[in-house]
Amino acid sequence: MPSGGPPVNAVPVAEIVRNGFVEGHHYGSVVALAADGTVEWSVGDIDVPMLPRSCNKPVQALGMVRVGLDLPSELLALACASHSGEPFHIDGVRRILAGAGLTEADLQTPPDYPLDDDAREALIREDGERAPVLMNCSGKHAAMLATCVANGWPTDTYREPDHPLQQAIAATFADLTGEPIAVTAVDGCGAPLFSASLVGLAQAFRRLTLGETDSGDADLDAARVADAIRAHPAYVSGTTRDERALLTAIPGAIGKAGAEGCYAVALRDGRAFALKTDDGAARVRPVLMAEALRRSGVLDDEGVDSEAVRRTGVVELLGGGRPVGEIRALLS
Repeated sequence: MPSGGPPVNAVPVAEIVRNGFVEGHHYGSVVALAADGTVEWSVGDIDVPMLPRSCNKPVQALGMVRVGLDLPSELLALACASHSGEPFHIDGVRRILAGAGLTEADLQTPPDYPLDDDAREALIREDGERAPVLMNCSGKHAAMLATCVANGWPTDTYREPDHPLQQAIAATFADLTGEPIAVTAVDGCGAPLFSASLVGLAQAFRRLTLGETDSGDADLDAARVADAIRAHPAYVSGTTRDERALLTAIPGAIGKAGAEGCYAVALRDGRAFALKTDDGAARVRPVLMAEALRRSGVLDDEGVDSEAVRRTGVVELLGGGRPVGEIRALLS
C-alpha cells in the first residue's frame, strides 16, 4: 500500500465537518444485504477477510449453545455482550459463574475498569480496583467457562485455539458466515478471534435473526440467541449505549458493535448490514450504521422510531464547549 496513505481498498465513508469546513475523512467499507441475502448495495471492499472483533460475540454464543450452554434469556444476552460494567451486568456474570460452580478467579479476562462512566467513577470513589469481572468481555468468558463445565472440558485452558470449546465455536462461525476462517487472531480479551468478510459477517447475523440454517430449515438455537438480544438489549451493551438505543428503536432488530469501528445489525425480515472503518474510530461507527439503515429505507418501516435511529447517528464536534460541526456519512 502507499506509504502514509490509507489501504488501497478503503474509500471515504464519512467527512469531518467543522464550521462548514471539511477538515478530514474516515475511510472504510459497508455492505447491505437484501432480505433474500443478496448484496443490495455496498461501498469499499466487502469481500476481503477482516477482524470483526466483538461483532463475533453473538455467533460465539451460538457456538456455545450448540454444545450445551443453557442460560436464562438475559444471561444469554450477556454472553453476547461487550457490557458497560453496570451493576446488573456484573451481577449477571457472577450468576453465570455460580451456576457452573465457578468463581471470578476462574475468569481469564484482563483486569479492567467498567466502560460506563458512572460505574467506573463509583468504583474509583470506593477505592475499587480493576478486576477481570469488570472487563467488558466477562459475560462471554463466563459463558465459555459454563460451557466447559457442561461438557466436562478443562476450564484452565478454555482460551486456547485447540481447546474443544474454541473448536466448536470456530465450526459454528464458519457455518454461519459461509466462509472458511482465513485468520485466527487473539482478541483484546485473550480469546480466539476469527476473521470474516463483511459479507460473511452480515450473512451470519442474517442467519441469527431469521433463526434458519443455510438450507432454510429452522435453527432453534440461533433463534434463541437472537431472541435473547431482542429481549435484553441493555445486557448486550449498556443502558446509555447507542447500540441499545438503536435496537430499541427498530422492533425485532439484533446487532453488535465491535472495536476498530466494526458494527453488524440484522432485521427480523433478513436484511442485514455490516461495516468496518479503516482507522477504527469509534465515533463514526453509529453515524455510518444510521445512514446505512436510512439508505435502505429502514426508517420508513412500520413501527420504527425513525427519529431515535437518526439520533444514534448524530456525532457533534465541539468548539469552546458548543456544537460547531458534525461527522457526516458519505454513503449515498
